[in-house]
Amino acid sequence: MKNNDISSEISNKISNNKSLKNKGLKITYPRLKILEIFDKSDVKHLTPEDVRKKLAENEMELGLATIYRVLTQFEKIGILIRHNFDFGKNKIAKSVFELNKGSHHDHLVCINCGKVEEFYDEVIEKKQIEITDKYGFHLEYHNMCLYAICSECAAKKQNTKTSK
Repeated sequence: MKNNDISSEISNKISNNKSLKNKGLKITYPRLKILEIFDKSDVKHLTPEDVRKKLAENEMELGLATIYRVLTQFEKIGILIRHNFDFGKNKIAKSVFELNKGSHHDHLVCINCGKVEEFYDEVIEKKQIEITDKYGFHLEYHNMCLYAICSECAAKKQNTKTSK
């Protein structure tokens, strides 16, 4: 694959980002490919391992340490946002990254399969401000993550119960 295969939107985003240049990060093919993965993926919350697998599907091998370093660099300059979600019954924390689109949202995470859904609810947002005001705080930011079981996993669990 050639550089010209990469989304011009992503290329422009990284080229025009002054903080990228200020941090001394060169615009490299691996960095552009990683951004392209986030831009084109149907799954918007990716672990470094997810990124490694998607790169390998495109016949590009990068080590996890390199991928982590690039993702962390992009996080530091505001291109990506990192979340630490708990997955599974043992609540194993995993770092996931998403493109920073500049709009606030909260998350639902399935504790079985790790599916992540974004949502925004004005009632919840207003209630948080009411609560902080009530206790004499001034809300600067927040990060809400609801852990639940998605409908697909609930259906599988129900099917398992009924087949016994």
